[in-house]
Amino acid sequence: MQYVPNKYQKIATKHIIKNKAVQLCGGAGLLLDMGLGKTVSTATAIVEMLDRMEISKPLIIAPKRVAEHTWPKELAKWDHTKHLKVSVIIGTEKQRIKALRAKADVYTINRENIPWLVAYVGMKFDFDMVVIDESSSFKNANSKRFKALKKVRPLIHRLVLLTGTPSPNGLLDLWPQLYLADKGERLGKTIGEYRKEYFNPGQSKGHVVYEYNLKSSSNELIGKDIYSEAIYDRISDICVSMKAKDWLDLPPVIERIIEIDMPSKIRKVYDEFERDAVMEFMSEEITAVNAAALTGKLLQFANGAVYTEAKNFVEIHDLKIKALEEILEEANGNPLLVFYNFKHDVERIKTKLKAFKPHLLGNSSDIDRWNAGEIPFLLAHPQSAGHGLNMQDGGNLLAWFGLPWSLESYLQANARLARQGQKKSVIISKIKIKGTIDEDVIKALEKKETGQEALMQALKAKINKYS
Repeated sequence: MQYVPNKYQKIATKHIIKNKAVQLCGGAGLLLDMGLGKTVSTATAIVEMLDRMEISKPLIIAPKRVAEHTWPKELAKWDHTKHLKVSVIIGTEKQRIKALRAKADVYTINRENIPWLVAYVGMKFDFDMVVIDESSSFKNANSKRFKALKKVRPLIHRLVLLTGTPSPNGLLDLWPQLYLADKGERLGKTIGEYRKEYFNPGQSKGHVVYEYNLKSSSNELIGKDIYSEAIYDRISDICVSMKAKDWLDLPPVIERIIEIDMPSKIRKVYDEFERDAVMEFMSEEITAVNAAALTGKLLQFANGAVYTEAKNFVEIHDLKIKALEEILEEANGNPLLVFYNFKHDVERIKTKLKAFKPHLLGNSSDIDRWNAGEIPFLLAHPQSAGHGLNMQDGGNLLAWFGLPWSLESYLQANARLARQGQKKSVIISKIKIKGTIDEDVIKALEKKETGQEALMQALKAKINKYS
């Protein structure tokens, strides 16, 4: 297929290749909304730089399915990139070593295997260009994958960050990603420097600080965003940011909430369950860990089943199952993509809605089958299908059986269908049980609150309710 780039794709490609600031520090960032063609824009830059012999061995780091499916498919799709031989460094260690030693033009690897790769090749790391697809997965400076890549960063001539959500949980997430891009030139050599300049310590216990809050301006005329503006100004020469609404004319996305009333008998059980769960945390300090534990229990109940200590689950109601059945009937045979929270969601859906032939997203061939219209009812977890997968050819109907706290997961998952190439309005159905934790999650997503912040606020609200 012939590639005819849009204006925004030309800007993105040129930014990687010709931007003087990028050339000086060796790092570039494409902070582009989902659907703006980050993959093909970057692939075009790779081809040009290979042809000019500015690079010789590019490596793409991506989520597993994106590394083994999306990138090889995308490169094979276009006339100007289909000649590139791709080696996928995924599988058993024996398979990874074979792929690593294979002669290829482009190599791809899943992000979980980066520590292995660096340990295996050591300082003989010879990938002179590295692309981090969905760079927000390198937002933790204490993670093994960040530390491994940081170790070999001096050996990398070009490093490109690709993401639609660079700071899903707040601007602290930016430092590790930008450090990999420019080796600390813009936001500081250490995360401590970055925190000191732009943040104030928040909740803490002794010397342990659990959260940092962006500093607020004392000048009311300037406003509290002065520090966030300063951060983005510092990185603006090597990062280009574009919003889909400014460049794409996509069919509208229609979001609807399927609200379900709990029968009084189940409501009574839920209220007791919530109270008992909250009481467990009344004497503890509020942290993200216990907030996640509490809200996880309540989300399970809202979905209809709860895990026991023996790791089995007990079904409490099938309200969401029935609502999902109605959505399937309304779809009338048109493909439906459903996102779930827990493993018991899948087990119950597969059992009770067997007539609709539910299929759990497994390997990469499932993506091809979905896009070919061969899977009418696909179940996926937002973590497994939330980044980089092109699924817009398979349908336009999406439902959330259980919503996530993570705004990034929510937006990325919706963008599997609502992206460039989609020809119909994407209809997103969110199943909500009235008067449950579901309402807190939906409010948090609508307010675009970060996952951890929303969790903490939900726990505080529940504790105040029973205090």
